[in-house]
Amino acid sequence: MTSSGLSTRRLQLADMDAAARVHRAAFDEALPWLAGLHTPDEDRWFYRERMFATCTLWGAFDGGAMSGVIAFHDDWIEQLYVLPAAQGRGIGGALLEIAQQGADRLQLWTFQRNARARRFYEARGFAAVEETDGSRNEEREPDVRYLWARRAGG
Repeated sequence: MTSSGLSTRRLQLADMDAAARVHRAAFDEALPWLAGLHTPDEDRWFYRERMFATCTLWGAFDGGAMSGVIAFHDDWIEQLYVLPAAQGRGIGGALLEIAQQGADRLQLWTFQRNARARRFYEARGFAAVEETDGSRNEEREPDVRYLWARRAGG
């Protein structure tokens, strides 16, 4: 993705602090009732020690500044966040396509109350396949699992 000054690339360990900042800004904007759940130090640790160690991470950049991040492994999308000011410009879709390129199916969790995320995934062919009461996630927030499968010949 290179139009309009935007580019994507695979992230390195040195990018993890910026990825954590994108995550926190987007999370807090989309889910204000959960804002402040973690400190910036906890977010940075999570990206350096958990996400970078277990996932492939790609970032979207507007000039030199990261505007979006995706973390995925196997058939799971673990994280997909775009800065609030950069949403609606195709960044999330471009990052999602990177994960889809090497996958026959992908799944992810999002919160049931995150209507914008749900619309985003549903518009890209993901289907809700499971809902929970949130008792198994850290936030205790009801969530929904989405599944996308490549169509035969697609």
